[in-house]
Amino acid sequence: MVHHTPLIATLCAGLVLAFILGWVASRIRLSPLVGYLLAGIIIGPFTPGYVADQELIPQLAELGVILLMFGVGLHFSLDDLLSVKHIAIPGALAQIAAATAMGAVMAWLLGWGWGAGLVFGLALSVASTVVLLRALEERRLVETPRGKIAVGWLIVEDLAMVLALVLLPAFAHGTQQDGGSLPITIAITLGKVAAFVAFMLLVGRRVIPALLERAARSGSKELFTLSVLSIALGVAFGSAMLFGVSFALGAFFAGMVLNESELSHDAARDSLPLRDAFAVLFFVSVGMLFDPSILVREPLQVLATCLIIVAGKSLAAFAIVRLFGHPATVANTIAVSLAQIGEFSFILAAMGLDLQLIEKPAQDLILAGAILSILLNPLLFVLLDRREQKLAVDRPRPMAPLTWHNHMVLIGFGRVGSLIADGLSDSSRNIVVIETQDVPADNARARGIPVIYGNAVAPDLLSAAGIQRAGTLLVASPNVLESARIIKLARKQKPDLYIIARAHSASDEAYLKKRGANETVMGEREIARCMAALAMTSRVPSQAEDLT
Repeated sequence: MVHHTPLIATLCAGLVLAFILGWVASRIRLSPLVGYLLAGIIIGPFTPGYVADQELIPQLAELGVILLMFGVGLHFSLDDLLSVKHIAIPGALAQIAAATAMGAVMAWLLGWGWGAGLVFGLALSVASTVVLLRALEERRLVETPRGKIAVGWLIVEDLAMVLALVLLPAFAHGTQQDGGSLPITIAITLGKVAAFVAFMLLVGRRVIPALLERAARSGSKELFTLSVLSIALGVAFGSAMLFGVSFALGAFFAGMVLNESELSHDAARDSLPLRDAFAVLFFVSVGMLFDPSILVREPLQVLATCLIIVAGKSLAAFAIVRLFGHPATVANTIAVSLAQIGEFSFILAAMGLDLQLIEKPAQDLILAGAILSILLNPLLFVLLDRREQKLAVDRPRPMAPLTWHNHMVLIGFGRVGSLIADGLSDSSRNIVVIETQDVPADNARARGIPVIYGNAVAPDLLSAAGIQRAGTLLVASPNVLESARIIKLARKQKPDLYIIARAHSASDEAYLKKRGANETVMGEREIARCMAALAMTSRVPSQAEDLT
């Protein structure tokens, strides 16, 4: 007996095909995102064969966006948001205005109305939450100054799009009705957003961390994980229903409020697997919406749309960031991060079509621009990484490592790396650091430690650190996959090198040792060992002393 199970069929088709094509893409050195998008095109309505449920999969993808924004909020405090308000708010608004104007001009050249130009331009102006955050997380940039600017910029864009979505019906019908209703609609929308923010700051900051702590005290891991998901999804849904803000924005504020709890790291860890799985479904859902025939029907219009997204919008963002006095490295990161469009663009296009502000060709162009820009974005980040590595190569490097022998190479000078350096301060052996971030690199230099700026996965950086003559390699990077690549490269350059690597779990330890690490250090084990040693060596007071 065959049951009608569209949910299971959609999940199986989307995830299995995404895995297969994502794996193939990674094997031929493309981003797995390419495979996820192709999976969506294959199970979409515009290609022959099986067609997944077109109503279910966008809703499943929305879960990925909610959990992703919740995770970002867990690492992004209110102070972080306020610290970048001077650049994020005016910068994002100016960039939205510039991109909307470019899209409106293109719409005018195509003979569309002003309403179509407004929707089309707005859809091209807002970056994808999933794509931007995935790129920043892969490069460990979320918690850096430029990462905080990018995330703050994204939040302002989301707020602006929430306002646009509420106002579009008023724009569509306002000209036929009382024109005075538009200012009232704007005021009501702004009031709802302000009420939501105030509610989260006044009530949410007290209630949400307390709920999580009560769940943790129960001692049940399942109950704790369930409480994390309930907070993320419940606040996202409630904020949309009660205050009219987006699911993503509600989830972000839930995570940001929970950031103040000591359990925020545990919450982030428990939500990660579901977040990644549903984020994949987001890319599959984008692929399902795409009609590949538009590439043949309107190639010049598709090209113009992509140029606005990838070139026009990025150049505007670069110029704005530079005008605010930030260095080119920050401007480049923001420009590349915003060189794509995503979920809000699809929502705007769908609403514009329902309100008869745009026609189907405009929606097809928006989807084509989204697909192509999402495909190009990882390549732009690769070019940016190579440019930063070249700048790092061009920087003057310390000459000492070129003549040192039996020295130590330390990968990363963050929280763990700096503590390692403290522990080695009395050692007679020399240390050289390889670091990708400006602030940690400057901290190492301030302590008199030679620094090579760049990502150690580049073989030339390991060579510049004198890895062939080094005695020990200390890998303090929190990214296990990156650490494995570094270990493999270092082992290839010096087979007898002694390598110690940082791990987060027993599986990480096994993985890193398989890649060539001699020793691994896991934080939880070392904490337990240290506490046990302290307990054994501490002086236990006598019963008489307790009584006094």
